[in-house]
Amino acid sequence: MAASMLISILITFLVIILVLYLVQRLPLDGRIRQIVQIIVILIGIVSLLKYLAVF
Repeated sequence: MAASMLISILITFLVIILVLYLVQRLPLDGRIRQIVQIIVILIGIVSLLKYLAVF
């Protein structure tokens, strides 16, 4: 049980890092890129909290 939760958290963290990297590669304005990064981080935090059974 704990191992599967740890693997899920690790995969979620890696997906967040990958999406943030891909957002950096997009040809967006700096302000829009920053807003998208904040949204991705918030979604990632919520999904990590879901795996930790906070929600």
